[in-house]
Amino acid sequence: MAYVIGANCIDVTDRACLDVCPVDCIYVGARKSYINANECIDCGACEPECPVDAIFADRAARADERKAVFVSDSISFFTEPLPGRDAPLGDPGGASAVGELGVDTPLVSAY
Repeated sequence: MAYVIGANCIDVTDRACLDVCPVDCIYVGARKSYINANECIDCGACEPECPVDAIFADRAARADERKAVFVSDSISFFTEPLPGRDAPLGDPGGASAVGELGVDTPLVSAY
């Protein structure tokens, strides 16, 4: 995994990170956005664009329990069926192909 979006993104609608992502790997849920680690090229373009400092490198999260939970949550967003869906999202090859998903992981929904 390269970059992760944490709690500061919940209920924030500024999506400047989407505009700068060269590989379209940032997917929009209902309350938060998620970076697909398999599609991310670790360029870091999204991190400085986030106005609420919600984006961080996964390596930095390992030592911070509050951030580490979002590393596993981000993985879950793509590898486990989301509420109301029968199959995991997986790696669709770009967020614009699927559009806004309108659903979050149980962790973010309960936040």
